[in-house]
Amino acid sequence: MTDPDAPLTRDAVLGGRLILAQPARGHRIGHDAILLSALAGPDDRMIIDFGAGVGGAGLAALIRQPAASAVLVEREPDLAGLAAGNAAANGLEGRCRAVCADVTTLNRAGGERLEPADLVLANPPFNLVSAHRTSPDGARARAHMAEDGLLEAWTVAAARCLKAAGRLGLILRPSEMEMLFRALSGRFGALEIRPVHPAPDRPAVRILARAIKGRR
Repeated sequence: MTDPDAPLTRDAVLGGRLILAQPARGHRIGHDAILLSALAGPDDRMIIDFGAGVGGAGLAALIRQPAASAVLVEREPDLAGLAAGNAAANGLEGRCRAVCADVTTLNRAGGERLEPADLVLANPPFNLVSAHRTSPDGARARAHMAEDGLLEAWTVAAARCLKAAGRLGLILRPSEMEMLFRALSGRFGALEIRPVHPAPDRPAVRILARAIKGRR
């Protein structure tokens, strides 16, 4: 859990169209959330943001797509509260709600029930716990460290939350490609991958992936 008394910053993204309150230290949104939000299109009327943090990707998607609504799913209560506050502060509370829940429990018995979505946006934890040193900040560590099988668990949850032929959009590191293929197998297809390069002559540092539920 984050410290509810920790100082906050208020940061402008999308050229100032979105202002986000977030912890001054610990888990903060970055370019990844804004890149992920660009996967939302005009036909995506209902969007679910998995692991929403303070709402960066989901709220940015609503700014980009004025006809859309969104549910921001975040398991850290303090971050979920900030996500709800950010929605209200940006005049988006009528199109958005924040839910404090573990992604893997969504639309399961005893879990939060969500309306079927056109698009799930997911910025899953990048680093395998066994391969990286864990951050001393608990929320930051949970946001960046993935347990074995977590990506697959998130894709299973996405399949439960999407309409037929709904789309899953993710941002990952290139080293997670093989893990992504395994996680999507049998659930999603028509995979599109877009590498993100910091400069034209440098290797990709992220991949944006989009896949369709039920396709091969």
